[in-house]
Amino acid sequence: MRHGKWPLIITFLVPPVLLYVVFVVSPYLQAFQISTTDWLGYSPDANSVGLANFKTLWHDGYFWNALQNNAVLLALVPVLTIVLGLFFATMLAMGGRKGRAGVTGVRGGAFYRTVYFFPQVLSVVIIALLWKEVYHPNKGLLTATLHGIGLSAPTWLGDPATAFWCVLAVMVWSNVGFYVVLFGAAMSAVPKEIYEAVLLDGASRFTTLRRVTLPLLWDTVQVAWVYLAIFALDGFILVQLMTNGGPNFSTDVIGVRMYDTAFGSETKFGYASAIGVVMFFLTLSVAVLSLRVGRRDRIEYS
Repeated sequence: MRHGKWPLIITFLVPPVLLYVVFVVSPYLQAFQISTTDWLGYSPDANSVGLANFKTLWHDGYFWNALQNNAVLLALVPVLTIVLGLFFATMLAMGGRKGRAGVTGVRGGAFYRTVYFFPQVLSVVIIALLWKEVYHPNKGLLTATLHGIGLSAPTWLGDPATAFWCVLAVMVWSNVGFYVVLFGAAMSAVPKEIYEAVLLDGASRFTTLRRVTLPLLWDTVQVAWVYLAIFALDGFILVQLMTNGGPNFSTDVIGVRMYDTAFGSETKFGYASAIGVVMFFLTLSVAVLSLRVGRRDRIEYS
């Protein structure tokens, strides 16, 4: 700092920005350029085709099927995850008895948070393989449990009627724990006197959650919504490892469709890049709309 701020900025900020441009921004720009070609990925030639890939994409039934599945995930995964995260975080934060000590959490709250957070310690690959075994039609835990109580079990991931919902359940399960901890940390910053006053006025815990907790945690919920929306528009690893888009394309998503197009038998890198460009604008639009629609006045408390 003795030599001024500019040498410090050049030394510590310019190299990371250059690395970001080379390894992040540059591939994005190349994807836009490749999407206007017929490049096969490994061929030396890449002829420009203009917007032909996007026109073909407009009439691609497989793409629209994958987009429809992503739309269902976008509508359900954030809602279910946030609702369950808020519910469990509220129970842990003020689920104890009301006594002289005021509003208290349940006993062993730290242990429960650790248990809820445990899926975050596992990699997505392990989660996918673990639940694939749980859903196994012969020796899986769910099948064995149902057979043990005298009920028949579907083929879970092998049935188009149940495969999509099984994958959706895993997506929610793998994310709830993180948001339980996140919402719990946000609740800990709220003065307990607010909760005590509301409960003393006779409000139920559900009313407290809806009228007090949710407005005070709205900024955190909004950020969670954006992250979960992006996750719902992706879902590539879980779907590919658990079902690879099957059976009968019932669990296909845009990420898997793009991967199969690029690295499948036809290796259409240009067409796959067009899918990636559409996915980029969809994700960006969802994030911007979520932030704008969810904008509201900040509630201050002291």
